[in-house]
Amino acid sequence: MIRREGKRLNKGGEKDRERSGSRSGLTMRPGPIARNPHELYYLRMQRMREKTDKMEENKAKRKLRVCVATCNRADYSKLAPIMFGIKANPDEFELEVVVLGSHLIDDYGNTFRMIEQDDFDIGSKLHTIVRGEDEAAMVESVGLALVKLPDVLHRLRPDILVIHGDRFDALALATAAALMNIRILHLEGGEVSGTIDDSIRHAISKLAHYHACCTRTAEQHLIAMCEDHTRILLAGCPSYDKLLAAHHRDDYMDIIRNWLGDNVKEHDYIVALQHPVTTDIKNSVKIYELMLDALISFNKKTLVLFPNIDAGENVLHVRDADTQNKIYHALELQFGKRYPCSKIYGDGNAVPRILKFLQTIDLDEPLQKTFCFPPVKEWDISQDIDHILETQSALAVDLGGTNLRVAIVSMRGKMVKKYTQANPKTYETRMELILKMCTEAVIDAVHLNCRILGVGVSTGGRVNPQEGVILHSTKLIQEWSSIDIRTPISDALHLPVWVDNDGNCAALAEKKFGHGKGVENFVTIITGTGIGGGIIQHNELIHGSTFCAAELGHIMVSLDGPECMCGSRGCIEAYASGMALQKEAKRLHDEELLEVDGMVDLKKAESVSAIHLINAARLGNRKAEAVLRTAGMALGVGIVNILHMVNPSLVILSGVLAAHYQAPVQQVIGQRALTSAQNIQVLTSDLEEPALLGAASMVLDYTTRRIY
Repeated sequence: MIRREGKRLNKGGEKDRERSGSRSGLTMRPGPIARNPHELYYLRMQRMREKTDKMEENKAKRKLRVCVATCNRADYSKLAPIMFGIKANPDEFELEVVVLGSHLIDDYGNTFRMIEQDDFDIGSKLHTIVRGEDEAAMVESVGLALVKLPDVLHRLRPDILVIHGDRFDALALATAAALMNIRILHLEGGEVSGTIDDSIRHAISKLAHYHACCTRTAEQHLIAMCEDHTRILLAGCPSYDKLLAAHHRDDYMDIIRNWLGDNVKEHDYIVALQHPVTTDIKNSVKIYELMLDALISFNKKTLVLFPNIDAGENVLHVRDADTQNKIYHALELQFGKRYPCSKIYGDGNAVPRILKFLQTIDLDEPLQKTFCFPPVKEWDISQDIDHILETQSALAVDLGGTNLRVAIVSMRGKMVKKYTQANPKTYETRMELILKMCTEAVIDAVHLNCRILGVGVSTGGRVNPQEGVILHSTKLIQEWSSIDIRTPISDALHLPVWVDNDGNCAALAEKKFGHGKGVENFVTIITGTGIGGGIIQHNELIHGSTFCAAELGHIMVSLDGPECMCGSRGCIEAYASGMALQKEAKRLHDEELLEVDGMVDLKKAESVSAIHLINAARLGNRKAEAVLRTAGMALGVGIVNILHMVNPSLVILSGVLAAHYQAPVQQVIGQRALTSAQNIQVLTSDLEEPALLGAASMVLDYTTRRIY
């Protein structure tokens, strides 16, 4: 039995040898019978070691399966150099290419053909775009991609998926890969553009396992986002490799001439690219229109790059816009300038670094990401979000005809602390007092846990906000014309300074803190000692070519009306301002026609004010009622003119006389405005300190927003 079993166990070896031996007359012992258990054990161990060594050898020779997914022509320009590098190393890598997004849309040129022309085999083409070019279409496109991607990724089974940038398509790729336990290498994470792209880019970075960033700043951003610094490669921009390697400018001029004609000269053309803000589609359309208008006016041959498929891009409607001058002026400043080469985006060796980085990836290390959270300081006091927001503050200055006021204003419009002094009569003493009060406020801000971001100044008169210069003052503030107020304040406090007139500041206050919040077009009118105001059109404050736009108090409503302080006659201010009402109150008092039963006795004409006129009218004084009726009519007619000129959707009355004028003005609009403007609402401001709040808003809006 043992002999037969031995033969069966060794039928491929010992049995054959036994037969062979019998033919030659030799007698051989069966092998298994002669081997003891220890010999068999060591033999099995040796074979296992050989098998393990062979597996390790095969593993060492195994190629890294890299799947590169490209969504549009823009990210392909960044991914193509890496794809060429992978393809050039067939012993190390196996390349799979997935194409989706706008690559496969006719309107965008079917740019997948570029990939095929570059001799890449496209493993999968996924139609993932839902047309519509609005927010809903982008969301639906992400959903469609998430439905289609699992089958592709399951079939390809890549070791690592390479994704670029901040496209919504890329977010779908990263989401699918992360949920399917596929490692992700994210290119150009950590960048900041100030749009919804930031949110998408950072979301992809959190899903990705490895990062290849372009700049030192982006690297620091990723580290600040708690990404493991050992998995972050500062590579540079892959497309920069090709740019720095190009030594022949003629190659690029051939491309330009192909689009703009053979007669185009070097340095005499413009390449225009508009990067819209997806979260603000309406404003993006306006800016695109302004850019096109400015380019047409600039009259240079221009190559305009076709927009991508984000919401707010594909709009062809163009209308006239008076603020195209800003873009035109920028073109004048930039055109023809030559700048030295900068290597902020790399030195031309990004692709070799990325390939080497891929080779170092250990597929046996845990797939689960780990985050490097910084130590958190334990606070003795509550640090809720309101408290944190209010530490960012502005220093607001208001120069009125009577008082000089300074306030520390929080991000939410809270007056943390306010200072008031009489406004001096001379320039020297006034500037000395301004600097003293501001310095005191800055010192107090430290103890109040307020970080001052800058200084905003509101003043009467005509102001050049670009230069921080008061051009012409009102008669109420003496020695206050042709004054550079920005420089001395900025030099003394080492803070940025913004300056505008009180009417414009009132409009800015309403835009940030009042009824104008979220309203695209509205007008604010100050009804106080004088009449002023500001106009917000398409969310921007209008200054005019010589900074006298919105001098609403000097709209003429009569050809032969009372004399105004501006030197003209028949202005709104000559009828409806506090000074005009005070003048009429004194006249009635001198004629002994002001006082009625119930009023406090007025002994001196100097003490008579507009308030006395209003009280007399409330008590039935017909003369006073007539004065106020005329004032309300004059203001209403002036506002009707404003409605017909700029067509706002809202009128906000501010100042001490606002509540008194609301009903008369609304009545005049209903009677005298065009039908399409009769339903425009007139509201009274709820803000107690519009000038100070407006001055603060200049600081808070500018210093806390990103401008690119």
